[in-house]
Amino acid sequence: MTDMNDLPYFTDEHHQVRELVRGFAEAEIRPVAGELDREHKFHWDNVKKMAELGFLGIPWDPELGGTGMDDISYIIAVEELARVDASHSITCSAHITLGTSPIVEFGTEEQKQKYVPLMASGKVLGGLGITEPSAGSDVVGLQTFAEDKGDHYIVNGTKNFITNGGVGEVAVITARTDKNPEKRSGGITAFIVTKDTADLEITEKLGVGHAPDLEKISGYRSGKEESKMGWRSSNTTELIFEDAVVPKENVLGKLGEGVTVAFKTLDAGRIGVGALSLGLAQGAYEE
Repeated sequence: MTDMNDLPYFTDEHHQVRELVRGFAEAEIRPVAGELDREHKFHWDNVKKMAELGFLGIPWDPELGGTGMDDISYIIAVEELARVDASHSITCSAHITLGTSPIVEFGTEEQKQKYVPLMASGKVLGGLGITEPSAGSDVVGLQTFAEDKGDHYIVNGTKNFITNGGVGEVAVITARTDKNPEKRSGGITAFIVTKDTADLEITEKLGVGHAPDLEKISGYRSGKEESKMGWRSSNTTELIFEDAVVPKENVLGKLGEGVTVAFKTLDAGRIGVGALSLGLAQGAYEE
């Protein structure tokens, strides 16, 4: 096996990140991972510890609450978490890449200041809502519709298979804002949506996962949680919009350019999934 210390693109900081995350995963995750998976229980205690160590904001600027490290440091963290438990890894990866990165990439300065510090610090978790029952991951085939009501939108529809959907309080979603069938991709817009976590009791006790001062959207909630064949400590749910009132200032990026937001976010997400898969394979090989 190649010695990581001999690879030219890893700096001393990268080796320190690997050592830190590997030590955490061995000491804090390995002893509980099997039980959490069997019980289908989300890993809130370790989310708090990961937040305190800065794992949930690795690539973001310190001015936005992050640790200011680079993307390789983030990828190393995802890999090392997955080497011990994929559920912990996907919680971190989905939160950073799918939930936070589109706000960093496409958000206004006001949106960044409002949401990113909460997410980078782990005060709240985030995710991405694209997949729908009738469209799967076909970004332009979605049915969720956002009707323009002047200073806000009324959103109706359902997303499914959303990582961090129930436990998270912030999500970036896509919805159709133009019903013209000729405007398939051009009629879709991205929005930032907020709700209370599904685990209020435990998050209030731990002091992580819930921001009571963050304004939540009425008519928006998480639905059923999926019982999966693996990664059962990762939270995967529906997101349900029933006449949800979404303010105009929650539009992310430009009107009608939601597909661009979605595709660029998914492109970045695939790198995280690649790192997760590598770590999972490494852990399996070692076992």
